Amino acid sequence: MSDSPANPAQLHFIWGGVFTDASFSTLEPGTEEAYGPYHDGRTADRIWNEKARRNIDIANHRLFVITVPRPGGVKAG
Repeated sequence: MSDSPANPAQLHFIWGGVFTDASFSTLEPGTEEAYGPYHDGRTADRIWNEKARRNIDIANHRLFVITVPRPGGVKAG
């Protein structure tokens, strides 16, 4: 998670699902989840927290916030 304020040169996505084991490297087929893009880390962290809490009882369920450079470098507008 990140407490970073909005950075117009970045986008944030949430990705994950139910993994086949505790190494968290392979997803079980059909369980993938993806949300976003979000324009700031705080929003992505809030959504990550809400989504992760819904499946807290599934030991191999994990969601990750992924931050990537925005194509073109800055937010339009």
